[in-house]
Amino acid sequence: MKRLFWLGVGVAAGVALSRKATETARQASPAGLASNLGEAISELAGALGTFGADVRAGMSEREQELNDVVEQRSGLPRTVTPRRDVPAGRHAAESAARRARRAEG
Repeated sequence: MKRLFWLGVGVAAGVALSRKATETARQASPAGLASNLGEAISELAGALGTFGADVRAGMSEREQELNDVVEQRSGLPRTVTPRRDVPAGRHAAESAARRARRAEG
């Protein structure tokens, strides 16, 4: 009976080790590595998207706080809201100059 028990334990251990070795070999193959890399890239893309959304939410919140402080200190209500569809800054001036050149030409 003792020998049969140890034979069963040996067979079970052999099956478990064989499965583990097969899985490790599959992961080390080019297809397995590509699969792991694909999963990692998609996970990274999801994390970056979430980070970007958090940053945008924080920016909006901070902008509102600053607007409230300006309103409170100046005593004037903020009546003009900037248009989000119109670019601002140096790039906007360059874009306007390009559009003017195209219109002339």
